[in-house]
Amino acid sequence: MAERVKEEPSERMLANIRLYLSRQADSVARYFYEQFFIILLGWIPTVFGIAVRSVLYKLILKMDGFAAIENNVRLRFANYIRLGHGSYLDYGTYLHACPNGIEIGSGTIVMHGAVLHVYNFRGMPNSGIRIGRDSLVGEYSIIRGQGGVQIGDRVYTSPFTQIIAVNHVFDDPNRPFVEQGITAEGIVIEDDVWLGAGAVVTDGVRVGKGAIVAAGAVVTQDVPAHTVVGGVPAKPIRQIDGSASKPDRRIFHL
Repeated sequence: MAERVKEEPSERMLANIRLYLSRQADSVARYFYEQFFIILLGWIPTVFGIAVRSVLYKLILKMDGFAAIENNVRLRFANYIRLGHGSYLDYGTYLHACPNGIEIGSGTIVMHGAVLHVYNFRGMPNSGIRIGRDSLVGEYSIIRGQGGVQIGDRVYTSPFTQIIAVNHVFDDPNRPFVEQGITAEGIVIEDDVWLGAGAVVTDGVRVGKGAIVAAGAVVTQDVPAHTVVGGVPAKPIRQIDGSASKPDRRIFHL
């Protein structure tokens, strides 16, 4: 019995290592294959590093044309990541693409510190993150895709926004919520939407085309197209109907 007790810590350690590896890649071999390229190439700064990764990272992920990947970008389950031509991953971003993966459209920018996290180990059928063309994920924004997140073209999220397609069940007061499971209905954000800084979009919501979510708003219900919403929980503020809200403002264009 004493000998068995001595073995338990090592057994637990091995079990934890196996669990960790299973959460990082499809297999142990795939983990070390991906990490080889990330360790070898992921640290290289400046435009030289971007150029090298735009070619050689095609060996670990799917890339349509050429994408720009800065140094210190963390990738997990890289074989389930697809980057469109001209897309950009800024320094310090983190993509965990456990099936069904992450797709980032051409010309889309993912800014510094953003986290795109599918992390589905419960067999949820609709998991994944899909972002359209010419969109922008702001600094330190979080997208959780367990229930599936569909983001359209020209969608901009400001810094610190959260799009969370998962929710805990906490109906039973006699059980810890971590034992009651989760729901994952999914989130859809249609084309030409702007999410203000710190906005939160909760699971099961659709944000209609051309809508605006004000800074700090918490969206718990569907947002109609071309509508400005704000508050906690978010409610309609006004319709976008072509009239200028501030006629005297100075507007700049690219």
